[in-house]
Amino acid sequence: MTTIWTISDLHLSTARPKPMDIFGSHWKDHQQRIGVAWQARVKSDDYVLMAGDISWALKIDDALLDLEWIAALPGHKVMIRGNHDYWFPRRVGSLRSRLPTSITALGGDAVDIGRAVVCGTRGWITPDTPGFQPETDVRIYQRELGLLDSALNAAQRLAQGVRPIIVMIHYPPFLNQQPTEFAQRIAAAGAAACVYGHLHRPNDWATAVQGRVDGVFYQLTACDYLSFGPVAVRGLPICCAKEISEQPFATQGPESPERPDDSSP
Repeated sequence: MTTIWTISDLHLSTARPKPMDIFGSHWKDHQQRIGVAWQARVKSDDYVLMAGDISWALKIDDALLDLEWIAALPGHKVMIRGNHDYWFPRRVGSLRSRLPTSITALGGDAVDIGRAVVCGTRGWITPDTPGFQPETDVRIYQRELGLLDSALNAAQRLAQGVRPIIVMIHYPPFLNQQPTEFAQRIAAAGAAACVYGHLHRPNDWATAVQGRVDGVFYQLTACDYLSFGPVAVRGLPICCAKEISEQPFATQGPESPERPDDSSP
């Protein structure tokens, strides 16, 4: 049976190298360590969910060097945008044609991977977050809620009440350990599991919400928190496990949502 793995915040930088150990010695040789752990754990027919911050690149041509490195690793990969993925357009349809065949990008939509249905969007800080600036953040916050709704609706159509739904969101859907509007909508949609990233400080790891909340199993998947290796997605019902079909990806959702553009991460 296939395994669904997860890891986020890879922060790769092949085109313009950015040594990550400036953020701490534990980041030294992190890309090599991710590759070694990935190859040791993931099989060719497994899936790996990546909840954002894939590459430091600013443009897709540079990001493709990092994506090709990921594509050469075992398994099928599903990814969403993080706050540092400036190369990753909100209108994900324009990106898909340029991706290696083993990578699928999501943005307000969903994909059927056989054993489960995966959906996702980046998320954002919420109005109660310190530093929230209404003049710039309200529009992004509301748009991300709309993209989450679109993703969850698409996932429900694909799941048909039979298969579990896994949500990927980059920003933690909790504030001060309380569910934000993002978490409330994820729970209301009946999702089985949610993976998120973004947190890189031990103090934040210590207070990160993990485990089952309102029926959803949450996991923090930032690669430094995971000691730079993918881990299995948790919280999926055993009764729903089955082999991944031989059919290609079936993606459902708005291909190019007509929403105002912005230059904010």
